[in-house]
Amino acid sequence: MIKLKNILINLTVFVVAVAVALLLAEGAARLVLNPADFVKLEVVPDDILGGIPSPSARAAFDRWGFRNPKVPETADIVGVGDSHTYGNTARMVDSWPYVLGRLSGRQVYNMGLGGYGPNQYFYLSKTKALALKPKMIIWGLYMGDDFENAFSITYGLDYWKYLRILPPQKVEANIWEGPPSETGVRKIRVWLSRHSVIYQLVFHWGFGGRIKGNIQIRNAAQLYPEYDTSIDIPGENILEAFRPKGVLFGLDQENPNVREGMRITFELLKEMNEICQQNHVQFVVVVIPTKEMVFSEYLEHNSKLPLSDSIDKLLVSERLARTATFKFLTDNNIASVDPFPALKRSVGQGLYAISAGDMHPGKNGYRVIGETVAEYLKQVQASQPPPAAAQ
Repeated sequence: MIKLKNILINLTVFVVAVAVALLLAEGAARLVLNPADFVKLEVVPDDILGGIPSPSARAAFDRWGFRNPKVPETADIVGVGDSHTYGNTARMVDSWPYVLGRLSGRQVYNMGLGGYGPNQYFYLSKTKALALKPKMIIWGLYMGDDFENAFSITYGLDYWKYLRILPPQKVEANIWEGPPSETGVRKIRVWLSRHSVIYQLVFHWGFGGRIKGNIQIRNAAQLYPEYDTSIDIPGENILEAFRPKGVLFGLDQENPNVREGMRITFELLKEMNEICQQNHVQFVVVVIPTKEMVFSEYLEHNSKLPLSDSIDKLLVSERLARTATFKFLTDNNIASVDPFPALKRSVGQGLYAISAGDMHPGKNGYRVIGETVAEYLKQVQASQPPPAAAQ
């Protein structure tokens, strides 16, 4: 009995010691590192935006819940967008709005959040971006899912019913909530990913993550049959995975919901441009292509690849959507930036996350997007007449 008691005491002391050590390590990590570079943002339901950052999540982000050190009094430029603007898979300072800020010498505030789309961009631009008195508001319009997102939010939340022209539909607007079948272990992992820098460092960052990612990419079709495919071209430094079926769902031009989402998106773009003009703010749209479009030269009509039919259909849909989008922007005098050519020229530079499950750009991809926008700003500045000389 005494022996068992001693064992329990020793075990308790060990568990407490480990817990204290982990807490100290977590505290030290948060002092040395930027938590926003590691922890995932926790989102809670909202009747207007579908989801907003939770109060507890804001400990790693600014007081509005966005990925910045703080909310400034003013900003020269506000970048509004989804996870491609937020900078998923990269550090905060490597997101394209921060790249733009460094290259242009202007203060850029990043108002991107994963899962958001045109409706959220519009609402946040009106209610928060304009409050920062910017000279420019830039929307990062992602071709992969923004149109489908616009449909889901408009028909899933009554706040946006004024935009509807189709009969009422049952649509789930909350894309952030995990499936109800998640196991206890899965729930613990999700919680840790949102609250622990140490957990993210150990399991998802560093050299080990790179090795794991490369293995997954090479075996993507076997690991995720019916979802993934990949290409490996060592001579051109290309090793990439793709998920064309999932992307096609949000871009399929044969899907009436996607086409309705495009109509809604265009309506919101037009209204936002008018609001910006009224407030003497320049409105610019960065049209961010899908990963499949960037690597289309290697993917299209490649019957040897698994899911080649889905890839070809996706690329046809994206070209139609791009043509319609740029025509709309031009017809309505809305400035636009197209990073696709620059991304296509840079395919051998490791543009995307080393993963078979995450198709977001990595540091280099966001750099190319930021450079493209910065070059646009230089051209605009160069085309403007110099200020009149003082008399």
